[in-house]
Amino acid sequence: MTDSFDLTGKVALITGGSRGLGREMALAFARRGAKVAIASRKLEQCEDTAKEIRALGAEAFPWSCHVADWDQCGEMVDAVYSHFGRIDILVNNAGMSPLYPSLAEVSEALFDKVMGVNLKGPFRLMALVGQRMAEGDGGAIINVSSVAAVKPSPESEPYGAAKSGLNALTRSFAFEYGPKVRVNCIMAGPFLTDISKAWDMEAFNERAANNIALQRGGQPDEVVGAALYLASSASSYTTGAIIRIDGGTP
Repeated sequence: MTDSFDLTGKVALITGGSRGLGREMALAFARRGAKVAIASRKLEQCEDTAKEIRALGAEAFPWSCHVADWDQCGEMVDAVYSHFGRIDILVNNAGMSPLYPSLAEVSEALFDKVMGVNLKGPFRLMALVGQRMAEGDGGAIINVSSVAAVKPSPESEPYGAAKSGLNALTRSFAFEYGPKVRVNCIMAGPFLTDISKAWDMEAFNERAANNIALQRGGQPDEVVGAALYLASSASSYTTGAIIRIDGGTP
């Protein structure tokens, strides 16, 4: 089974790849032999992660992209294909969930921004990369969703609605680009990434102790097992799946 997780010679494009879950996936893929394109809005952070990947002896390609921008998505995909010649693994990990005073005070601009990053961008990238994969040697697409998609989340809408849409797109694209392209989704629970620095951790830990089966938040590297499975041939008969990695969140 060890060989099933080998990614030698594969090329991965990871959005939101410079921090948090994206960075952990980028490093894990590199350790398994993949060449990795790291994308986020801040090029400097992408370059920092690229240095870490190169230190592992793997190839890296940093790129600045705002995934809510339709044209920038196309430019990024073209750049990665030009640099590496292929994309075998696409990870739609970039996301955002800004705070707001109340649902009634969510502005149109905020709504559009959240939908753009969490839903429109992944749609565009799946369409662009998925088509090329289907016309070539195939590949794997991994979307990163959230348990906010399936549970009441009055403090994280329209984020929850966008992630629910991403779950639906996962199923649709799996059928659109199968059998050569597998499309799956990691539905993440509360991970202790940079975003958790803004949380009231005392209150979170109390809720976790009472409401999460593992009684804690996830560490960023705990997403790696699922990501490697979905990116590699180990999941050759898995597509259209939405896998909860949430510590047993209700």
